[in-house]
Amino acid sequence: MTNTLESPQQETNSLSTVMLLCLLLVGVFTLSLAAILIKFSEQYIGPNATVFNRFWIATAIFGVWRGSKAIASRVSGDLPAPNNTYTVSDILLLILSATVTSISHISWVWSLTQTNVANANLLHNLTPIFATFGGWLLFAQSFDRRFLIGMFLTIVGAIAIGLQDFQITTEQLIGDVLALFSAVFYAANFLVTEKLRDKFSATDILFWSCFFRIFLTFPIVFFTEEQIFPSSLEGWIPVFCLALLCQVIGSAILGYCLKQFSSGFISLFLLLEPIITTTLAWVIFAEHLSLFNLLAFIVVLFGIYVAQSGRGANKVDMKDITRDMAIESNAG
Repeated sequence: MTNTLESPQQETNSLSTVMLLCLLLVGVFTLSLAAILIKFSEQYIGPNATVFNRFWIATAIFGVWRGSKAIASRVSGDLPAPNNTYTVSDILLLILSATVTSISHISWVWSLTQTNVANANLLHNLTPIFATFGGWLLFAQSFDRRFLIGMFLTIVGAIAIGLQDFQITTEQLIGDVLALFSAVFYAANFLVTEKLRDKFSATDILFWSCFFRIFLTFPIVFFTEEQIFPSSLEGWIPVFCLALLCQVIGSAILGYCLKQFSSGFISLFLLLEPIITTTLAWVIFAEHLSLFNLLAFIVVLFGIYVAQSGRGANKVDMKDITRDMAIESNAG
């Protein structure tokens, strides 16, 4: 009998994966606050104005961050990193990222005004299906049976969490369609960002993406909203927290992790959001947490574990597979 020993490189990769998963969990936690902050913001300004303010505030924060890094580098005398040149293709991808994300956010906030939260969350949770299909169709990504089973379990568990409050009515049909659109375009944003991450940092991508979103959303908010900016401190607090926590911190973490994990797995991991939101409501507001909810939580967690251990979650694994296939093809 032989014993299989892990090499130091394998141990390092495993540790790196665990650390990235913990970082990803922090990102999901901040993003889980979005629905609550949007609801608070919409007490003072409309949904489109909320999206617009979220983008321009995030752009300002990213701009300050980039500027402070440049100043610190110049003061310390460190050699600046070589700037990546922006080709026409890169610019088009950045504009595409801004476009699909703007559509996703606007569809999402409008869905919350046209249907109940349970319906909106349930349909938005279908994002991993579109992200996985897009990764397979556009990037030739390979997903094994273990990953697909994990994805199925995670989505079923996430749907079960809000299933008891799900309603099918003709009055909410528009909101349900908008929530489904938000899932499709949210998945498209992950795919575009994953493509851009091969060349640019997460903060660079988000800075330019948010910058373009300002110009895309301003005409919409100008013609649809009577009030563009909050008129009180109470109104500025939720929209600023939305930009800082969700758009800057949460989105930057997701973009950073897209360097190693596939869009399908990242969007799948985001299905932890309903668990976090429900748990916070139980702790803070003493809302009822049923045994059915607990079982659904376990299914989601188990599904993510199964998917992460399958082929298709880690982009490094997919690159290794592609390399091995090329070697075998050349050898043949």
